[in-house]
Amino acid sequence: MPSPYFEKDPSEWKQITEELIEKHPLKSKEIVDVVLKSWDDIFNSKIGAFNIGKEIFPAPQIMSFLLHELVAHYLSLNHPGIYKVGTNKNEKDIHCINDNQLSVEIKASTHPNQIFANRSYAQPGSGTGQKEKNGYYITVNFGKHLGENRPEILLIRFGYLDHSDWIAQKASTGQQARLLPLVYQHKLKIIYSALK
Repeated sequence: MPSPYFEKDPSEWKQITEELIEKHPLKSKEIVDVVLKSWDDIFNSKIGAFNIGKEIFPAPQIMSFLLHELVAHYLSLNHPGIYKVGTNKNEKDIHCINDNQLSVEIKASTHPNQIFANRSYAQPGSGTGQKEKNGYYITVNFGKHLGENRPEILLIRFGYLDHSDWIAQKASTGQQARLLPLVYQHKLKIIYSALK
């Protein structure tokens, strides 16, 4: 699918993003509710006899994994026959069964307001069996564990990104890709913020 932003001036991006979000079957309020519920569920969970956030403090990567899984499962339950949890290499985290263009990738980070990806996101998908890099994204920023204080969800965004929005690290050893400020401003809409 060609990018909806192809040959459009950045001044038009925000309106395009609004239209893309409007036509998507997952609505902003539902996404926010599911992310917040999933976050609560993590802290209401135990591993063996030990409580997450009380005796066990998972690393950010583990917290992100748990959040990915719960959000995808809850949205699949809310939309049976339309969405399912992505399980194959070529499926996004939330896979739309009938229209892959409406599938959604989830990215999470402990950075207060930025999201990162593997540097491969800066490359177009290279053939069958690989996940499409362009498309809808839910991004979540959450706080780090600070002793006994439970971290909170800081930002939730929803929008549409192209593989060209990701800037790969230049160092050959760098494994990360980042987004430019213009992308945050116009392609990822803030649908929840706890930031002051």
